[in-house]
Amino acid sequence: MNERQMSGIAARDEWWLMRYYFVRTAFSALWVALAFSVGQRSPEATAVLLFVYPAWDALANYFDMSRSGGMTAGRTQAINAVISVAAAVAVIVALNARMHWVLGVFGVWAILSGLLQLGTAMRRWNRFAAQWAMALSGAQSALAGAYFIVQARAPTPPAISRVAAYAAVGAIYFLVSALWLYVRRLRRETA
Repeated sequence: MNERQMSGIAARDEWWLMRYYFVRTAFSALWVALAFSVGQRSPEATAVLLFVYPAWDALANYFDMSRSGGMTAGRTQAINAVISVAAAVAVIVALNARMHWVLGVFGVWAILSGLLQLGTAMRRWNRFAAQWAMALSGAQSALAGAYFIVQARAPTPPAISRVAAYAAVGAIYFLVSALWLYVRRLRRETA
């Protein structure tokens, strides 16, 4: 493969990653809006939303892994997808027990998922722009997870708004990465 072909593949991969980050942003923004509206009034909606969030993350990581070279090249995304499926199942179990347990599940999931996202960002660092935001997002996710675990022991019942705030911050990181890639692409095209 010559240099021009490799450059074309890299540009196509970057274009896909930018769109992927925009989709992740849109989903998270919609989820947060539903969590702060319907999720505040309906226990059934809360349960569905709390299940859907890690389930969506599993699907998104699976697509990212598939598009990024499969299981060999995207090991962190593959592991993240499996952990997210496990978290979605654990949320169902925890919902049948106590809401405190749900926040604990989200805490463990956020730590593991965040560290894997950090690993994915570090692997992509030299190939794609905007990975600094994904690395920060992964680190922040791990810290938020530890906070969720502490909060799960608090005497007041945890609210979906805590998870929604976490999702909102994640959406901002995805948006920053998507916009960074978009602006970089525009600059390249105008140069």
